[in-house]
Amino acid sequence: MKIRAGYDIAFDCPQPTPMILLLSVHPSRQIDLVTSEQMTFDPPLQPREYRDQFENVCTRIMAPAGRVRFSADFLIADSGAPDAVAPDAAQIPVQDLPDDALIYLLGSRYCDTEHLAEQAWALFSGSPPGWARVQAICDYVHDRLTFGYSHARATRTAAEGHAEKRGVCRDFAHLAITFCRCMNIPARYCTGYLGDIGVPKDPQPMDFSAWFEAYLGGRWYTFDARHNTPRIGRILMARGRDATDVAISTSFGRADLANFTVITDEVE
Repeated sequence: MKIRAGYDIAFDCPQPTPMILLLSVHPSRQIDLVTSEQMTFDPPLQPREYRDQFENVCTRIMAPAGRVRFSADFLIADSGAPDAVAPDAAQIPVQDLPDDALIYLLGSRYCDTEHLAEQAWALFSGSPPGWARVQAICDYVHDRLTFGYSHARATRTAAEGHAEKRGVCRDFAHLAITFCRCMNIPARYCTGYLGDIGVPKDPQPMDFSAWFEAYLGGRWYTFDARHNTPRIGRILMARGRDATDVAISTSFGRADLANFTVITDEVE
């Protein structure tokens, strides 16, 4: 199957403002691109790309004073298969984990493990280690939090989301990641496209989505505590410890959002 994806985003800047954008398809999916995903700018700019420590493709720009718009529209091939399910995937003892997975056991800006460790062990120590434990965490988070775009708050940590019982997809991901880390399961934050493919159409405007990956049985598996069911057509853009590492835009000065449109649809 093929998916059409892209975005049209604009900011108003009162003065020239440096920005970092994480809007490119992740290198692991670039082989699937059917058309170029080249980012265009209005007014024209001279962007510079680099790879961060998580191998995400980052774009540096100097946004001029006034309105700056960046957009892309591309086709990408997808297997059409839902997220993999592996009930026998085992939890790897910490001493046997690969070195590069250890960072995903640590607390981070939004995944405040020190505030939820006791709660995590009380809730999940009785569940079988491995896939079943991560699924138990997803079930709990899915039932605990109420989703709503009006619940968005950029500063909410996992512990605060747990207490407030509400949030958006990033809050579901942060809470599930935090519980996994508390239970010694490496977990990392993911952001990208997730269209309404194979599910009823959501009448709300399309947005980027957040989910997470857990390290089990020697590989990373996709989990999604918000939807809590395997989905079709995820297009990964970036991975990191939490939302801090994968913000779609980071501005070093005032930049007011003027337009935000995301598209991701199956091509008939």
